[in-house]
Amino acid sequence: MPGSLDGKVAIVAGAARGVGRAIARRFVDAGAEVMLADEDDEALEDAVEDMDLPEERIATFAQPLTDRLGINNLVAATVSRFEKIDILVTAARSSVPGGPFELSASDLVEVLKANVAAVFLQNQLVARRMVQQREKNPDFQGAIVNLSSIAARRTHPELIGYSVASAALDQLTRSMAAALAPHHIRVNAVALGAVMTAHIRAALREEEALREKMVEVTPLGRIGEAEEAAEAVLFLASPAASFITGQILAVDGGRLVLDPLASPVR
Repeated sequence: MPGSLDGKVAIVAGAARGVGRAIARRFVDAGAEVMLADEDDEALEDAVEDMDLPEERIATFAQPLTDRLGINNLVAATVSRFEKIDILVTAARSSVPGGPFELSASDLVEVLKANVAAVFLQNQLVARRMVQQREKNPDFQGAIVNLSSIAARRTHPELIGYSVASAALDQLTRSMAAALAPHHIRVNAVALGAVMTAHIRAALREEEALREKMVEVTPLGRIGEAEEAAEAVLFLASPAASFITGQILAVDGGRLVLDPLASPVR
């Protein structure tokens, strides 16, 4: 059936909250065995309890996912528990507010490290394992889905670090897709906009008017749910997208197609 992940093993990095949590739940519903990974062990434990998933189909990994040692440990733990890796989803994102005069160089480096370098390492080290699996099984097909943001194309100067990191992540996705295609590993990204992520939920609690502003600039007239983003990730990770690679799929309610200039200009 379309979107089925029967027999697949997936790693969801950043599975403790928001969209990552929704992806993990949806993958299990679609038949996958899932390693839920996150550096926040308490939030990860809460997520597992909240999702009430079958114990035989899930495992958890609570370590930082930003360095080679932690990611290698994640790969080893997944293979030890489920014997293989078919899918990787990188759902953990980090943002530091600040415009061009407020953001420090060290802050920019940290945003790039969390959102680009860490994702690169996750892609690289999991892909190496996938290549080894294909050497033993010529029918193996791998899939990687990175979570990005429409901030890569719709810039907010007060989030300059996050915008730059998102643009870099999109290019990383395309580059990895080209490099890994000969190994039958597809790499795509889902760019979120106006979706109820953990960061958006927290921001709405602090600024009530933000919801109305977001709805106003979203053609579909509402904020998307994490589960809707999870459906897009499921599609790209599944055999239904077997001929799709190197693509950035926007899940944004149409924000990227809306000209922010209200009056038409010829």
